Amino acid sequence: MTETEPTPPSHPFEVTLSPGKTYFWCVCGRSAKQPFCDGGHKGTGLAPRKVTVEAEDTVFLCGCKQTATPPYCDGTHTTLS
Repeated sequence: MTETEPTPPSHPFEVTLSPGKTYFWCVCGRSAKQPFCDGGHKGTGLAPRKVTVEAEDTVFLCGCKQTATPPYCDGTHTTLS
């Protein structure tokens, strides 16, 4: 794995997101505050994804970092070894 590839924890994270708040979803897998960014991506060439919602919602954010619908889990983690 190269420095610019994510190192995912793999499982999805169930979180409640609130409107009017900005979240940054970790794309590198290095954050100690999964699924949110803590700056662990610095030096990797990866950047977190900004997430906002219109209404309060409980969602599953991707942990494997391979989803086709970032930042939301699409079940891809079930196909990874």
